[in-house]
Amino acid sequence: MIWLAWRQHRRDALLALVGLAILGAFLVVSGLAMRNAFDDYGLPECVAAGDQGPGPGLGETCNRAFNQFYDQFDTLSLAGILFLVLPLLVGLFWGAPLVAREVEQGTHRFVWTQGVGRRHWALVKFGFVGAGALLVSVGYGLGMSWWLTPLNEGWRQSRFDAFFFDMQGVAPIGYTLFAVALGVFAGTVWPRTMPAMAGTLAGFLGLRVALAALVRPRYLPARELTYPVYASAGEPPRGAGDWVLSSGVRDAAGKLVAPNAEVICPSGATGPGGRACGADLGLGPGAYNWQLYQPESRFWLFQGIETGIFVALAALLLFLAVRRIRRIA
Repeated sequence: MIWLAWRQHRRDALLALVGLAILGAFLVVSGLAMRNAFDDYGLPECVAAGDQGPGPGLGETCNRAFNQFYDQFDTLSLAGILFLVLPLLVGLFWGAPLVAREVEQGTHRFVWTQGVGRRHWALVKFGFVGAGALLVSVGYGLGMSWWLTPLNEGWRQSRFDAFFFDMQGVAPIGYTLFAVALGVFAGTVWPRTMPAMAGTLAGFLGLRVALAALVRPRYLPARELTYPVYASAGEPPRGAGDWVLSSGVRDAAGKLVAPNAEVICPSGATGPGGRACGADLGLGPGAYNWQLYQPESRFWLFQGIETGIFVALAALLLFLAVRRIRRIA
């Protein structure tokens, strides 16, 4: 049975190896180029100094270097966004046809009447394709983590950003296994290749979007940060890379008077008409800036939680798929 599974899927396996080799070559060449540029612009020192540094004018110098790095590699980021669809492609072209194509072409009747039970057939097929998907996703996720490091730092971009979070770390492992399992299950519900692929596409995108928007921000209770409105100008006292969920300005009673806003009033500053800074917003003594955020230090914990969710869903879908195979004529 293992030999038969290899014979059926060896072309897909070879295509995956070629695709991984091409992807790996691109990541290595472009990643080394970004790292060299990152060092040439002096950005490691800027990152280490918090973009401020000890010397006069270093903040402006760092800002200029960051902008140059961004301009140079802005278009390269578009290629990175394309990698987001790789787990879905694995589910569409590996998972969905696994059962649907066998039933559509009628080859399942031959296999299941040659002394190979349906459960044994399913476990071997699912295990073979699942192992291949696991290897692909591990290489992809860890490779993208290495590739994105200078982009995260060079653009001062939070790793919690939807695009950056989804394409690196261990999360792609969960996405890929879930996509394959969803494709397999869809093939048992709609035993035709195209309907199974359509069901996989809709289910994968729907769950990913819903979970990222509604569930991910609540994996752990968010922290609150407050800092005064009347203070010296500068960045708010939070860590670089934190995920800000909500922000605004509150009055002394705690009422949110300016959502999605921030006010920093240097000492002695005045607003329109010579009034006190912030008076046009109704701010008075005791007003403060407020942020609800997830700290950057939770990135890998959130990655583990999300990966666990999708792996658990993949296991459930495969269990249901094995049960449904017994009902296929």
